[in-house]
Amino acid sequence: MSEIEAKIESLVPEWLYLPDISERWGVVVTEVRNMVKKGDLIAVRRGPNRSLQVPAAFIDDAGPVKHLVGTVTVLRDSGFSDEEILEWMFTEDPSLPGTPVQALWENRATEVKRRAQAMAL
Repeated sequence: MSEIEAKIESLVPEWLYLPDISERWGVVVTEVRNMVKKGDLIAVRRGPNRSLQVPAAFIDDAGPVKHLVGTVTVLRDSGFSDEEILEWMFTEDPSLPGTPVQALWENRATEVKRRAQAMAL
């Protein structure tokens, strides 16, 4: 396990398999896979079977957490890798306060996106 993988494992408390997400949303699993391919969701290979998994905090009952896709797009456009995005999204930020993903859940997306854009400069 690389240093960044170990850090992500320590930061992300819960993961979901793609079939579990598709069941929760009531869609076929290929739809969830397509979201990963398009970059709307970040999935990493984990566990003994190296299966694709998404942080549970990115998923709500109807789809990705509101404003997640836009935030991920801003970070990717700034040159962040998926691993760096995961690390940033789950790292405490005293100025928010909390983590960026918590702020998305609390409808504070403007603050999150502002920080993401500032990191690009």
